Amino acid sequence: MATATATGMPALARAIQRTTRQSPYKMRLVIDQIRGKSVNEALALLKFSKKHAAKEIEKVLNSAVANAEYKAREANDSLDVDRLYVSHAIVNEGPKLKRFTPAAMGRATPIQKRTSHVEIEVMARAERPAPAARRGGEGAAAKKAAGKSGAAKAGAAKKATAKKSAARKAATEDR
Repeated sequence: MATATATGMPALARAIQRTTRQSPYKMRLVIDQIRGKSVNEALALLKFSKKHAAKEIEKVLNSAVANAEYKAREANDSLDVDRLYVSHAIVNEGPKLKRFTPAAMGRATPIQKRTSHVEIEVMARAERPAPAARRGGEGAAAKKAAGKSGAAKAGAAKKATAKKSAARKAATEDR
C-alpha cells in the first residue's frame, strides 16, 4: 500500500466501528463473505446483500479504503485502489443494552440488546512478477520419460518374475 514497514510488508489501513446496534452473530454472517476478497468485489457483494449488517459493514469498508488513500497521500506514495483487498475483518461483541419486558403475573423478563464492534483492515496485494516463458519440449519430454519409466518398471517386474519361475522349474527338473 502506501508505506512499507521494517519487514518490507506494505502498511495497512484500518477502520473500526464501535457499538453497532446489531447482534455479532448476524454481523459475522456477512463479514465472513468478504474476508480475503478484493475491495471492489466486497463492495459489490455488500451493495446487493439484503441483510442490514451489510449496510453497516459497507460503511466501515469505505472508511478503511478512504484511510488507505489518505495514508498514501500523506506519505506522497501512489496507491491503486483496485489492488486493495480485505486482509483482516472481524466482528467482536460490544456492550449489551440490558432492558426488561413485562411478563405474566406482574413479573419482568430481562432482554439483552446486543451490539458489535466491526474492524476491517485493507492492504494492497503484492505485485506478481510476470511468469517466465516455458519451453514446451523440455516439459513434454520429461512427462513422457516419467510415463515410460512407470511402464518400464512394470515390464521389468514381469520379466523378473518370469525369470524366477523359469529358474524354479529348472531347479525341480534337475532333482
